[in-house]
Amino acid sequence: MADLFIIGGGINGCGIARDASGRGLSVLLAEQGDLAQATSSSSTKLFHGGLRYLEYFEFRLVREALEEREILLSAMPHISWPMRFVLPYHRDMRFESDTPTSRLLGVVMPWMKGRRPAWLIRLGLFLYDTLGGRKILPPTRTIDLTRDAAGQPLNPKFQHAYEYSDCWVEDSRLVVLNARDAEARGAKIMVGTKVLSATRASDHWEVLTEGPEGRATHRAKVLVNAGGPWVEDIIRNVARINSSEGVRLVRGSHIVTRRLYEHDRCYFFQGEDGRIIFAIPYEQDFTLIGTTDKDHQGAPKDAVCTDEERDYLLAFASRYFAKPVTKEDVVWTYSGVRPLYNDGAKSATAATRDYVLSLDQTGAPLLNVFGGKITTYRRLAESAMEKIVPFFPGTKGKWTARVTLPGGDFPVDGADALIAALRAAHPYLSEYLSARLIRAYGTEAMTVLGSASSMADLGHDFGGTLTEAEVNWLMTKEYARHAADVVWRRSKLGLRMTAAQIQALEVFMVDKTAHLTRSAAE
Repeated sequence: MADLFIIGGGINGCGIARDASGRGLSVLLAEQGDLAQATSSSSTKLFHGGLRYLEYFEFRLVREALEEREILLSAMPHISWPMRFVLPYHRDMRFESDTPTSRLLGVVMPWMKGRRPAWLIRLGLFLYDTLGGRKILPPTRTIDLTRDAAGQPLNPKFQHAYEYSDCWVEDSRLVVLNARDAEARGAKIMVGTKVLSATRASDHWEVLTEGPEGRATHRAKVLVNAGGPWVEDIIRNVARINSSEGVRLVRGSHIVTRRLYEHDRCYFFQGEDGRIIFAIPYEQDFTLIGTTDKDHQGAPKDAVCTDEERDYLLAFASRYFAKPVTKEDVVWTYSGVRPLYNDGAKSATAATRDYVLSLDQTGAPLLNVFGGKITTYRRLAESAMEKIVPFFPGTKGKWTARVTLPGGDFPVDGADALIAALRAAHPYLSEYLSARLIRAYGTEAMTVLGSASSMADLGHDFGGTLTEAEVNWLMTKEYARHAADVVWRRSKLGLRMTAAQIQALEVFMVDKTAHLTRSAAE
């Protein structure tokens, strides 16, 4: 009998599996599709404190997220790195806003209605700099857009801006690396495995699954529901429990355009509707713009960026860039559903981003995970374990802070040196491919390449710099089963590959899986 059975292979499920395994608990995790297939691969790709959450007085959430940025940077410098954000400001900017801050400002300074004055933004950035005990990241500064390169792509009316620090993260890879580390510590990770039912016995759960090897029944002392957008469905239809708790499904859509500017900084744009969006350098040759906040109706898997959301983001960005961004610039869109705890907020934007952990002890324990942010996933896992460890006396304590994920055992500022070392050992690699491999696999990039002394030694070239050697690694080490797992989650090489190339990759992977299955049966 396992100690924990976790439903859901997103960042929360895999983060809890890693933490629990490292404490010595036996863990089973089932994911109905691919790891990070839903919300956890559809983020804005940022480790950030959530500057705008300060307007909602969510100081604990912001402080916790800010503290986590640098802890996480130290643990995964290959898939996360510092970025500078430019927040353009013009004194005539007006905003429709119903945040607690705007309401307070309307009472105390009614003539400021509809404005975020410069002093308020600077105060928010001061808090952002200091709440989390920043040590690695540089502080906020004021920049002159008429002289700084950040001003060149912008509408000339923007002459001043604030520049502050946050961090980038490869969200899907973060999930996979947590799963790998959990498995290395004893967890069993089951992808393509749907939980059909979970039933309380006298002192444990009996969980019926259907996966690649057919149906199976598993027994576990504690059930963890980390189903993300499906968390409410799991409570009602899998565990068959009546509950008043639920989630608010909020769709966040993004667009990816051709590269809109040459420098490596991001933009934080404020909208007239009170919302904000980011414009971020993406995959070297593109720009990522997002996100929206729309209540989502229907199945989480059906979330797509609508034409309305695309046009909203285009119009929003075009109010800041000197050259309008058009639908012809868009090369890809994606959308994900955030499972926010249903706190009764009037709008999707106002709904809390904080997480809620609900423990049901009417029989064998059930822990339901609601909400959460990718930045605070490690802290969420620790909080989940605080609720779980009382059922397992003698369990080890907290351990994950600054413990590196696979491939992350190098200094925060050591990526360039690692890229140079990889090119020295494998001089046939292009500059782009060397950087991509280090940013994906860190110190494990050498292992991915093995003893190859030429591109030909890496096997079939699938396009977009993807080789057979890398695909074999992803299938044997990182749970990839289909082309989409590789080109849209383990990487974003789908932006550089044709439909025919992706289809050829799918055929290869399906054939290889069938071959491995036959070999195992024999």
